[in-house]
Amino acid sequence: MAEGERAEQSGGLGRPPREGEAGALDRAEALKSQANEFFKGKDYENAVKYYSEAIDLNPANAIYYGNRSLAYLRTECYGYALSDATKAIELDKKYIKGYYRRATSNMALGKFKAALRDYETVVKVKPNDKDAKMKYQECNKIVKQKAFERAIASDEHKRSVVDSLDIESMTIEDEYSGPKLDNGKVTLAFMKELMQWYKDQKKLHRKCAYQILVQVKEVLVKLPTLVETTLKETEKVTVCGDTHGQYYDLLNIFELNGLPSETNPYIFNGDFVDRGSFSVEVILTLFGFKLLYPDHFHLLRGNHETDNMNQIYGFEGEVKAKYTAQMFALFSEVFEWLPLAQCINGKVLIMHGGLFSEDGVTLDDIRKIERNRQPPDSGPMCDLLWSDPQPQNGRSVSKRGVSCQFGPDVTKSFLERNQLDYIIRSHEVKPEGYEVTHEGKCITVFSAPNYCDQMGNKGSYIHLRGSDLRPEFHQFTAVPHPNVKPMAYANTLLQLGMM
Repeated sequence: MAEGERAEQSGGLGRPPREGEAGALDRAEALKSQANEFFKGKDYENAVKYYSEAIDLNPANAIYYGNRSLAYLRTECYGYALSDATKAIELDKKYIKGYYRRATSNMALGKFKAALRDYETVVKVKPNDKDAKMKYQECNKIVKQKAFERAIASDEHKRSVVDSLDIESMTIEDEYSGPKLDNGKVTLAFMKELMQWYKDQKKLHRKCAYQILVQVKEVLVKLPTLVETTLKETEKVTVCGDTHGQYYDLLNIFELNGLPSETNPYIFNGDFVDRGSFSVEVILTLFGFKLLYPDHFHLLRGNHETDNMNQIYGFEGEVKAKYTAQMFALFSEVFEWLPLAQCINGKVLIMHGGLFSEDGVTLDDIRKIERNRQPPDSGPMCDLLWSDPQPQNGRSVSKRGVSCQFGPDVTKSFLERNQLDYIIRSHEVKPEGYEVTHEGKCITVFSAPNYCDQMGNKGSYIHLRGSDLRPEFHQFTAVPHPNVKPMAYANTLLQLGMM
């Protein structure tokens, strides 16, 4: 097992105990041991709770912070993980696992230079550690690649990948027996054949994949940043949350709820790709339905429809493994045109992450966001993709290390200002597949059951009817999939301490 992967067992660091403290330190050690057991059983919530209690009794122990940092990493609380790893290093400059954990946290947040500094420290201290050396070299490669990309991107008029494609001259070989577009167009017959083809773990011909991508970009470019739709009294729409490359669970949604059609519209609320190892299949199926039913099949951008996330969590690696780097560049372009939010009947607002770091944001402000770019580190676009609700009033620093957490008062104020009833967002795994918070005004929906093959959560989707817009929740459980593990294409650096 690589350095830093397991919760540590050994005793306390920090200053020696003063008289009368020995009992507290013993209790802290007992709590840490309980936390380690919860960690082994993948009950990270309780692991965090018991590590926290141990820290309360002995706040000078670097290992407690290091272990809690790893538990936070497993639950994607990268901001908290970063903070704990930093604290562990402050308490003990020689605590190597602290540098590992901090590097992993920074990697998860796309802060590659900061991660590189910590890997450098580890390599200096442990020059013969092969794992550390490999991670340092890999991280260094990414930092250099990013610098190169920035240098060539400085040309304002970035050329579209579409301009360099000659799709017409791509030939489909005689031996290819899979689905093909009908005179260049997606049809229902094509979609049914495609879903079966993918279910059998076969690859769509690159020409067809390129045709779908080029056409879907043309459709998305014409859409506004805030899509506004009207449901008539008798109509309903299905809202789905994160699918994260879990293709067989996506097929199950269509099995349970019916295929998309003009009378069975869908909204998929971001995070279609990454983590799950069938992301190409998920996204091309969703794009195909977008082309087939452009006004009745809606896709909103998630924080994982971005270059930084795709580079780390597997989508870039998957596209390169199944197709080419050029195709990933085209996916990246297409993702930049995905709308950021959708409003139903002027009353329900749907976005991937949540509400804003500042008061006073209006629907008009959302309409004005220039979305065709990689999201910035702060501001309304970042918040729509990244923020999370919290139970207490006000705002807090994000557990993820990006955007913020917002309380019930923030939700209430935003809804009143914009004459909305409630918001629907995704972005967080929930045991039941959904969660209703903020007095019913903030709803989370998550549609990747047994997330990453290990969380044991249900998935869910929501029905909204035009007559009353009251959410109806439908839960489902994970279905079997071929033996390809999640994160199979993820960056090797992230396999330390991650799901």
